[in-house]
Amino acid sequence: MSFTLIEQAQPRLHRSELAVPGSNPSLFEKAAKSKVDIIFLDVEDAVAPDDKEQARKNIIAGLNEIDWGAKTMMVRINGLDTHYMYRDVVDIVEACPRLDMILIPKVGVPADVYALDMLVTQIETAKKRTKKIGFEVLIETALGMANVEAIAQSSKRLEAMSFGVADYAASTRARTTVIGGVNPDYGVLSDKDADGQRQYFWADQWHAAQTRMMVACRAYGLRPIDGPFGDFSDPDGYLAAAKRAAVLGYEGKWAIHPSQVDLANQVFTPSEAEVTKARRVVEAMQQAAKEGKGAVSLDGKLIDIASIRMAEALLDKAKAMGA
Repeated sequence: MSFTLIEQAQPRLHRSELAVPGSNPSLFEKAAKSKVDIIFLDVEDAVAPDDKEQARKNIIAGLNEIDWGAKTMMVRINGLDTHYMYRDVVDIVEACPRLDMILIPKVGVPADVYALDMLVTQIETAKKRTKKIGFEVLIETALGMANVEAIAQSSKRLEAMSFGVADYAASTRARTTVIGGVNPDYGVLSDKDADGQRQYFWADQWHAAQTRMMVACRAYGLRPIDGPFGDFSDPDGYLAAAKRAAVLGYEGKWAIHPSQVDLANQVFTPSEAEVTKARRVVEAMQQAAKEGKGAVSLDGKLIDIASIRMAEALLDKAKAMGA
């Protein structure tokens, strides 16, 4: 390991993150009773300009009056380039002791996070608030992705980053078919086989961006979270996108519809088979250590100290989820 040790963000269960528009309080109770890990009440993109003030009031009432159980409660505020943002932060943070986190949209530079940190710190001090509010930032612009490593180091409050694929696509002028989906034009053509035939394979146009954000998160102790999949009538498409993110090392995924919550929890909870295999790796390495060996064969495959680190990370995750 490097001599430079990075402090890890506050751990939270973050397999699924449900978006709930603040302009529709009738959905609050249903969200509170769901199996989602984190809820964000939205006053940004899901709320029309004329409805933002009322949505803010709805969120304050909902956070104070509804029993949200053990869920992490978050609010997505409006962007720093709008005149709504400061009132979102001041009104909600001052009035809502139940609030756990703030989701900051369209972060482009570290100073964006610094500005929110300063404002929230002043409110917490003035109100003698004992529970420190955490931040999640949305990386959803070319500017944000270009500065993602610096943004990841911008505040001690920062816990997680989400990949906002829809606005990212707009920012980069990408050609898309569905939010979070893939495009048939993004693929590779194989060489000709013996019969002169060629095959076309679809690829994932978001892979490079997702990987870069994930590396920034893991390097600086944050949780990488995959963003929305727009077609909530396509559970297979959602599952495929979630599995790709999970394999990369993502912690969880957004749900824009309640039907997607169970799918996210399913994908980002280690399976019984994975947990069993991880325990066997740990046991095998413990036995190898007793025998003075640095590596050992398990099921015909080499495992070493790196294997035990991966296994222990999976077991820690499973323990946190009760898996």
